[in-house]
Amino acid sequence: PPSSPSLSPGTSVPPPPGGWHRGVSREPGTRWTEPGCRSCVCQEGRALCGGVSCSIPCSHPLPPPAGGCCPTCTGCLHEGVARAEGDVFSPSNGNCTICVCLAGNVSCLSPECPPGSCPSPSPSDCCSCHPAKCSFRGHTYAHGARFSLDGDGCTTCVCQGGEVECSFAPCPILDCPQHQRHLRPGQCCGGGREPPASAGCFLDDNGVEFPVGQLWSPGDPCELCICQADGSVSCKRTECRGGCPYPIRIPGQCCPDCSGG
Repeated sequence: PPSSPSLSPGTSVPPPPGGWHRGVSREPGTRWTEPGCRSCVCQEGRALCGGVSCSIPCSHPLPPPAGGCCPTCTGCLHEGVARAEGDVFSPSNGNCTICVCLAGNVSCLSPECPPGSCPSPSPSDCCSCHPAKCSFRGHTYAHGARFSLDGDGCTTCVCQGGEVECSFAPCPILDCPQHQRHLRPGQCCGGGREPPASAGCFLDDNGVEFPVGQLWSPGDPCELCICQADGSVSCKRTECRGGCPYPIRIPGQCCPDCSGG
C-alpha cells in the first residue's frame, strides 16, 4: 500500500480556507457566540463580531438561561415570579382574576358576575355579594335607591341590603299651644294657627271656649265681654250715672234701682 505523505523539513501547512480566531480554526460562513454575548461569523478569513440581537416573540419571557444571551419563551415571568408553561395562577390583587402562562405570554380573565351581584375577593366564590332589593309598601327598590315616603318630600328613605331606612325632616320648635298648631297641605311641619272665624275664644288652659258673638260677664255685673271674630275677647265696663237716697241693689244687676224713690 502506498505510504502516507510526510512533511519534509522546511515545508509549511497551507492555512485553512476559512481562518483562525483565538487559536480555533473556523470554516467560511461559520457562526458562533463569544463570551459576553457577542455573535461572530467567519468571512474571508476574518472573524466579524458584534452584539447579540435578541428577537423575543412573547410578552413575559423568562430570563436567559445559564450561559445564554437571550430571554426564552419556554415559561413566563409575571410580577417577579417565574411561571412554568401552562401554569394557571391568580395575581396578587386579582379579585378572582385567573391567569395562564402560554408560550411566554400571560393571559388573564376576570369573572363576569350576573346582574345584582358584585365581585368578591374570595376565589372560592367570586360573585358572593348579592345586594338585596327592598320591598316596601307594594314597591320594589334596588340596593342604594333613594325615595320619598308618600311622595311628600318630608321623609327620605334609602334601600340598604334589603332594609329600608328612613329619616324625617326636622321641624322647628313652636311656641304656640298644641291645639293652635296645624299642618297645611304640602307642608312637612306644622305652624301656629290663626283661629278661624268660627273657632271662638279660649279663656283658660282648661279649654273653656265661647263662640264668636257670645256675651258674658266675667264676675262683675258692671263688666260685659264679647268674643270677637279673630278669637280675642273685648270687655267694657258700665258706669252708673246719678243716684238716689235709697237705692235698691238687685243681685246680678250692675246699677241700683231707684224706681222706689
